[in-house]
Amino acid sequence: MSTMPVKHLDIAVIGDEELVSGLRLAGVSRYYMIKGDYDAPEDIRKALGELIDDPNVGTVVILEDYVKYAEDLMAQVRKGKRMTPVIIEVPSKFGTRYSDITEYYKALIRESIGFDIEI
Repeated sequence: MSTMPVKHLDIAVIGDEELVSGLRLAGVSRYYMIKGDYDAPEDIRKALGELIDDPNVGTVVILEDYVKYAEDLMAQVRKGKRMTPVIIEVPSKFGTRYSDITEYYKALIRESIGFDIEI
């Protein structure tokens, strides 16, 4: 019986200065810091597009406030049933836009793997 080699994938972050700085302290080396409002939608779409196309990226952490600029790209990944990258939305310091975050993640997991799990 042969074993497949384990491939280590990168974690990347798309966020504001606070989120990026915090995750860099935790060891994340792939990041896109979004500054300013004028170019933010284009910068977010470009960053997410690059990370989606990179086979070495396994997880993308994105600030929840930025999702509205790239919903089509995220839907493309989720509907494509690709294993990577896993896109994780994190709330800003001002809170989350979801009224029930637990239910949101349960629905996301159900859609991704086809069955419920308890969180």
